[in-house]
Amino acid sequence: MILVVASRSAGHYRPMQYLFAALIGLVGGVTSGLFGVGGGIVMVPAMVYLMQTNIKTAIGTSLVVIIPTALTGAYKHQQLGNIDWKVAASLVPLAIIGGFVGAALTKHLPADVLKKCFGGFMILAGCRLLFFK
Repeated sequence: MILVVASRSAGHYRPMQYLFAALIGLVGGVTSGLFGVGGGIVMVPAMVYLMQTNIKTAIGTSLVVIIPTALTGAYKHQQLGNIDWKVAASLVPLAIIGGFVGAALTKHLPADVLKKCFGGFMILAGCRLLFFK
């Protein structure tokens, strides 16, 4: 049985929709703090399938949500001594540029192509984690 709680009309959601959003936020936050993932891996698929959100909107929304999530997770990991600040400083400049370029590319990719690319990326990343050192 498939439960559809969203209407596709522009931004009109039923109350159950907000409950799903809150639960997606909780799971995304826990996975963000635990594994360093959450926005793309958890929130995007959940918003697409549970809330019937367009993948482009789900990606943009998850990026907004992940900002405070990442900050609180980073704060706690700093307290635990789990951050290599030199590596972080090396990653940030091109990650910012990459984020901008990636977001701009979504304008040129149809939603169905973007969804397939996203799924393929998740499969490859999962296989890499499961089967390789």
